[in-house]
Amino acid sequence: MNSNRAVPYFLALVVVALDRWSKLAVVRHIPLYRRRQIIPGFFQLTHTENPGAAFSLFADSPPVWTSRALIAFSLIALAVVAYLLSQQKRALSRTSVALALIMGGASGNLWDRLAHGRVVDFLLLYVGKYEWPVFNLADSCIVIGAGLLALSVVTEKAPGSS
Repeated sequence: MNSNRAVPYFLALVVVALDRWSKLAVVRHIPLYRRRQIIPGFFQLTHTENPGAAFSLFADSPPVWTSRALIAFSLIALAVVAYLLSQQKRALSRTSVALALIMGGASGNLWDRLAHGRVVDFLLLYVGKYEWPVFNLADSCIVIGAGLLALSVVTEKAPGSS
C-alpha cells in the first residue's frame, strides 16, 4: 500500500486515538452520572455508560445478546468498510474520508464493547427539557461519515452522464 492509500487508515487511527483519549478523560474526571455544564441551556458533559447501540438503542435488551450482536455487527461493518476503502480509486476523496470516519468510530466503540461490555458516552445536547440521547466522539464520527457517504452517493454522476 503506497503512502497516499494509507491516509484514510491513518485518519481512522486518529479518530480511534481521540475517541480513546476523550473517553478516558471523562472516566477520570467526571463521576458516573454526573454532569458538567459547558454551554448553559445547550451542552453538557455527562458520564454515562451505554450497554446498547448508538444513542442507547437496545440498552434495555438482555446484555449478553446485545453485546454479542453489536460486536458481530461492528466486525461485519468494519470488514465492509475496509473492502469499500480498498476499492477507492482515489486515496483522498469525500467517500474515502467518510469511510475512514466510519471505520474509526466503529473501531472506537468496538474497543469499549470488547474491553468493558459497554460504551462510555458523555456528550449531551439539549434545549430546555428536550435532550438528545448522550453520545460520544465515535458516534459523531460514524454519523458524520454516514452523512458524507450519503452526500457522495447523491452527488455522484452516473457513469456515462454529462
